[in-house]
Amino acid sequence: MSEPVEVRGLAKTFYDENRGEIQAVKAVDFECREGEIFGLLGANGAGKTTTLRMLATILAPTAGSATILGHDVTAEPAAVRRKLGFFSASTALYPRLTARETIEFFARINQYPSDQVLKRVGYLVERFGLASYADARIEKLSTGMKQKVSIARTVAHDPPLLIFDEPTVGLDVLNALEMQEVIKEFRNQGKTIVFSTHIMSEAEKLCDRIAIIHGGRILACDTLEKLRQATGARYLEDIFVHYVKSL
Repeated sequence: MSEPVEVRGLAKTFYDENRGEIQAVKAVDFECREGEIFGLLGANGAGKTTTLRMLATILAPTAGSATILGHDVTAEPAAVRRKLGFFSASTALYPRLTARETIEFFARINQYPSDQVLKRVGYLVERFGLASYADARIEKLSTGMKQKVSIARTVAHDPPLLIFDEPTVGLDVLNALEMQEVIKEFRNQGKTIVFSTHIMSEAEKLCDRIAIIHGGRILACDTLEKLRQATGARYLEDIFVHYVKSL
């Protein structure tokens, strides 16, 4: 039986006028299991975001393959997008839509059953504490409120698989902690979650398994406890340095 996410030999090359050919991701292999938080841990520029954008069908792979719940990201991008929600701190919202309109829009374009959309929107407005702001334009909302709308937008169609790309970047401590609680709640609902971060404490707290990515390659992939056993280090930052320095 296949896993919800299977990645084999995935690679992405870009061309830059000044630097020439750049291999952002180099033959990456991993899988994500049902109902787990799979962490992709790496420094800025390690290849995390490029990898996740290929999984989300935003970028086309140069080589290799990836499947999301049995659908190939290259051959069946529309089917993949219906199965997943993609959250990034850099994803922009439409400033002139209201919070309620934003959630409804994303539920409909991702083909959530039309007769249940309004009920779903109402539930998400209440779940994320947006009732007082639901009919305010996005451009009028605080950073924390915009974040909540972004999460609601991501799960508007109730996808079984979620991708979070450095979701706490730029957030204050309280909003970052709330984001972590939301992600754990989604796991408890049985959703499969791919979570990228460069913050070691987040990965330690949230992830069932962790892949360390550096220079576009996966250097290690296992549970935190097994990574500790393999390296003799207790703290994730020391484990990370162990693998990066061994190159």
